[in-house]
Amino acid sequence: MKVVLHYEDNENKDLHKSLRITLPKSWKTGPASKLLNTFVESYNASELLGKANPLTETELHLAVRDKSITATSSDDKTLLPLASDAVIVDVIADREDVYVLHGASQTLGEIEEVKRAEEERKRIERETFSTCTHFGCKKRFPKGGPYPECQYHASPPIFHETAKFWSCCPNKKAYDWNEFESIPGCLHGTCSEVKDEQKLFLGGSDLREQVGEAKLKSIDDFNKSEAADGSEAAPVLDQLRTVMAKVGVENDLYDQVLDGLKRELSASAPNEAELLEAVSNELGQKLKDAMKAIA
Repeated sequence: MKVVLHYEDNENKDLHKSLRITLPKSWKTGPASKLLNTFVESYNASELLGKANPLTETELHLAVRDKSITATSSDDKTLLPLASDAVIVDVIADREDVYVLHGASQTLGEIEEVKRAEEERKRIERETFSTCTHFGCKKRFPKGGPYPECQYHASPPIFHETAKFWSCCPNKKAYDWNEFESIPGCLHGTCSEVKDEQKLFLGGSDLREQVGEAKLKSIDDFNKSEAADGSEAAPVLDQLRTVMAKVGVENDLYDQVLDGLKRELSASAPNEAELLEAVSNELGQKLKDAMKAIA
């Protein structure tokens, strides 16, 4: 069994060190503290490192990557601390990277006690605090009040394909969860404990029922209805939607662009057929300009 120990918990990169160790068989069932002790001895034995930054074993601990999180750096937020008395083979995989961090090690018993204390804290909080039931507000407050002020959404979120947005604010779409959560509420008031009878979230079928048809009508349905009237632009836009999806442009994003162009050009088009023609021409020009810029 081999492991690589890394010390990078220092702003000065000249003081970093990596140490490859092939573990004797007897070490596999030994405590993780043995690895830490070996690294500290090797580090302090270096004439440069030992004098510039002597390490103390009792002030350090080991950690490994949290395998449930994808990370590209040794940010301690993605690392799981190892108990000093944990059995090496139980907590470290063969050829795994192990990180030496500042902060005293804890034993298995101490870590378990911290977990129990945290669970008890959460239990008490659940019993004595409430979470605001308004859409988009996550504030917590004592049960029965006083109720803090909050900014929230009037109706549930919609998760449709890759798009995420609030049904009360359909023009503010997001395609990333953090971006979605940052969309500000459209209403101001005070937090509430009363559960809303509306659904917690909506899908595509709810979208068609809950939101105005003209405002959120899908481009597919719109194109089909226009094609039936003989519009030449409708089938072209429909085919372009399919092609764009094949090169990675999501249908919802394409629809969002077309909706924006329709709003922009609606004042100059006397009917829907001519509006689609204007949208088709404008979109074609924008795509041409974009391709010229790339070329």
